[in-house]
Amino acid sequence: MRIPILKLNNYLLISIQTEIDDQTAIQFQEDLLDEIYKTESSGVVIDLTSVDIIDSFIAKVLGDVVTMSDLMGAKVVLTGIQPAVAMTLIDLGINMKNVPTALDLEQGLLKLHKELGV
Repeated sequence: MRIPILKLNNYLLISIQTEIDDQTAIQFQEDLLDEIYKTESSGVVIDLTSVDIIDSFIAKVLGDVVTMSDLMGAKVVLTGIQPAVAMTLIDLGINMKNVPTALDLEQGLLKLHKELGV
């Protein structure tokens, strides 16, 4: 299964609508980095509203995706983080200190505009 990545102007929008397994997470990481490279996008919004829980591997991949995107010049905003997901990220020591977050996709786009100074 692949997670759809939509392009909107100079941003990439991802809404994860199901629980993801390890293989899907790795494929998502590769697909997103490839899209950032191909489209030269400056921002990414990842909506996690439908994700109720994540395991340690998925949490690590998510942290890596944020770091790798940043290295490629794309700012990431996470939206819709559920309480269990937030607790897992913190418990595992996944550093999200400088990652902007928002309650929903609409607020995430506004925050991305603000972060990029647009």
